[in-house]
Amino acid sequence: MAKILIAEDEIAVRTFICRALKLRGHDTLGVADGGAAIVELEKGQYDLLLTDIIMPVMDGISLALKVTAEYPTLPILMMTGFVHERQRAHNMGSLIHNVISKPFSLDEICLAVDNVLNAKHQIH
Repeated sequence: MAKILIAEDEIAVRTFICRALKLRGHDTLGVADGGAAIVELEKGQYDLLLTDIIMPVMDGISLALKVTAEYPTLPILMMTGFVHERQRAHNMGSLIHNVISKPFSLDEICLAVDNVLNAKHQIH
C-alpha cells in the first residue's frame, strides 16, 4: 500500500487517522505540525501528505506551498473544521488534491485517501 505522512496537531485526530489508515494496510507516520512534517519528508519518501490546515509552527497552507516547491509529485490532501480555511485551501488550485471537512468518519477519510492515491497511480 502507501506510505502516508499525517500532519495534525490534535493527538486524538492524528491517532484516529493513523489507526484507520493502518487498518487499510497503509504505512503511516503522524506528526504534530508542519515543521515536523518537513523534517520527516527530508528523511524519506512518502506517497501522500495528509495535513490539517490550522497547526502551530507551520500551518497546512504554508506546508503545502513548501512541499509543492520541493516535492512536486507528492499529492497533498488537506483537512479542516473551519469553512473559511477550506475556502483558502480551495483557492490553492492544483497544489492540493482535495480538502476534507472535519469531523469525518473512518470511511470518509479512507475514501478521500484512496481517491488521491488512485488519481496518483492513474497519472503515472
